[in-house]
Amino acid sequence: MTEKERKDIVAYRIENAKSTLAEVQSHIENGFYNTAVNRMYYACFYAVSALLIANGIKVKSHEGVRQQLGLHFVLTGKISKELGQFYGLLFSKRTAGDYEDFLTHDKATAEALYPRCVEFIAQISALVG
Repeated sequence: MTEKERKDIVAYRIENAKSTLAEVQSHIENGFYNTAVNRMYYACFYAVSALLIANGIKVKSHEGVRQQLGLHFVLTGKISKELGQFYGLLFSKRTAGDYEDFLTHDKATAEALYPRCVEFIAQISALVG
């Protein structure tokens, strides 16, 4: 991959993170809380993917993205432990909402997660430059 291709992919994924995050409020307003949590996770996932690509780190799975974020950015202090833990929490909530029978996230959960997602994506975007 050329440097230009890498930069284009990083920019695309950051833009995808922001546009996915923009969907969340309408899901919350319409009572689709599991979908809102899912979209928040994916918005953050796209941002972290961009960060990893920008730093030449290749991964093949969602778990790999989570692990590499911790290894290269949380443990080194480039991202706070709190934000790293938030990404792990969001990963767990998305997985539970998507795969566990009878689990429905509520409005309070979705509304509490949203501003943290905004902060998370802003910090990742700043690191990508």
